[in-house]
Amino acid sequence: MEKVNIDRSKTLAILVARVSDKLQDSNKAQINRLIEYARNQGFKRIQKVRIKESSTKADRKKFQEVIAKVKKSKEPIALFVDTVDRLQRSFKESVVFDDLRKEGKVYLYFHRENLIIHKDSNSADLIRWDMGVMFARSYVLQLSDNVKRSFKQMRLDGIKTGPPPIGYVSVKNDKGKRIDIIPDKNKSALIVDAFNKFSTGNYSVKAMAKEMTKRGLKGNKNNEPLANSMMHKILADPFYYGEMRCIGKLYPHKYKPLISQRLFDDVQDILHGRRKNPSKPLSKEFIFGNGLLKCHKCGCSYSGEEKKGKFIYYSCTNAKGTCKRVYVPEKDLLEPVREIFKKLQLPEEKANEVIRKLKETTEHKSLFQKNELARLRTQYDNLQKKMDRLLDMCSDGLMTREQYEEKIDEAKKEQRKIEDELEAHTNADEDYLMTAGRVIDLSKRALDLFDSKSSEIAEKRQLLGFVLQNPTVDGKKLIFTLRNPFDKVLLLNEHPIKLPRQDSNLRPID
Repeated sequence: MEKVNIDRSKTLAILVARVSDKLQDSNKAQINRLIEYARNQGFKRIQKVRIKESSTKADRKKFQEVIAKVKKSKEPIALFVDTVDRLQRSFKESVVFDDLRKEGKVYLYFHRENLIIHKDSNSADLIRWDMGVMFARSYVLQLSDNVKRSFKQMRLDGIKTGPPPIGYVSVKNDKGKRIDIIPDKNKSALIVDAFNKFSTGNYSVKAMAKEMTKRGLKGNKNNEPLANSMMHKILADPFYYGEMRCIGKLYPHKYKPLISQRLFDDVQDILHGRRKNPSKPLSKEFIFGNGLLKCHKCGCSYSGEEKKGKFIYYSCTNAKGTCKRVYVPEKDLLEPVREIFKKLQLPEEKANEVIRKLKETTEHKSLFQKNELARLRTQYDNLQKKMDRLLDMCSDGLMTREQYEEKIDEAKKEQRKIEDELEAHTNADEDYLMTAGRVIDLSKRALDLFDSKSSEIAEKRQLLGFVLQNPTVDGKKLIFTLRNPFDKVLLLNEHPIKLPRQDSNLRPID
């Protein structure tokens, strides 16, 4: 090892022992090794610094305090660490230490590598230092990839990676590792009761939070009070019926559910405004029932009533107390609906024209998709070549390590964007013709299905909900728009068959 020109008896030696968590090698063990190493090197003045923080975190408070002390010192300081990765895991710190080294303000002693870095270090030792940092950084990146893969596999296996929701508790082994999640005997019954009560439609989220707080339901963290947002999060969490939401996707989990999916779906209908107004159980079903029809003025639901055993009328429930009750005959509301269903019936010639045009659209889309995939792959490969050139430039000293890392990060981000686009194109929906066939078939048969005596009230209501968008009643007049793509079908039926391509109102069906 190269000799170091330094007065070791007077120079302060700072021994830095760092661990990321309590499961790693202890600070004490590192300190003991470093004390022996420093004394063997002839150092008398020794100061110990114990750090419990990850070297990959941006805010390394204790680490920054050590650097600040070196910068302020008028005398050089010897910094002792067990290994390179105990001090740093990126080249960002290398820039700082390299400047301090060149100024003669710091001497770096790496115990296990048997490496000393100082202002007069030769190129071989500096390369060994850089290699140590590179391997440490490679380890961090590999660890990150492994964690992501591990978490993905855990989700596929039905294992929750984060803390359990309110109403559940973690079961841990004697080493503190979670081995199961089970219902909380004190909170699970309250969670079930909250879902059951909210499904009646008689509670708002705020009222439900207030009710459950009175009943003693609190959050998992420090038993904090149940806020409105926390109550909403509980009611919207699919974990309670058997699925967990992770990164926007649902995965079946292996833990005991508290409620049924049907109850959960009923609650979601209310949370999303599909059943805002409470309704009494009805002995008879109505075509415009179950909150399908709203008041144009106040937004309350319309309810149906049967008179003399054969006449059906609808009126605003006036839940807000702002409307005057006006009864509208069902036959008057259905008249404009039947007229729309008649207009939706495409003649055979127009139906074939729609399918032909959609087939052309699909062929053009396939060609476009093929060209886009080729373009994106070329961009991806060019970025990879660019990163290879950047590495050569950094190795030749044409750019600093900080500039190199910044450029590499930018290129990696661009590659990730391209990967997302490639995946989106690969998973693109090619089901245009099947969707078109279903829409055209329904357009042809909508009126027959609606008027058929064999159709149940629920089926007719479902058909209305499928075709009509936001139906309301203003006075005695039914107001509505058509959902996509039925609005396009109606528009097509009112135009000549041979539409100019550039003026076509057809769109690919979502």
